[in-house]
Amino acid sequence: MTSESLRWFKSSYSENGGQCIEVAADLAASLGTVPVRDSKRPDGPVLTVPTAAFVAFVAGVKDGTV
Repeated sequence: MTSESLRWFKSSYSENGGQCIEVAADLAASLGTVPVRDSKRPDGPVLTVPTAAFVAFVAGVKDGTV
């Protein structure tokens, strides 16, 4: 699967200030990874994070520990 064929999205809390990341959850179940990229550079590099690490990060953001 290429970066172009993924369904990218960013948080609905994101303002249009250019300080955002986008994630694609397409591969979470099948490959156990969550691709992440800079929303200002959609053709730039993609960081692939293990699903468990991404889930822990999001939980930490929600509870204020990250």
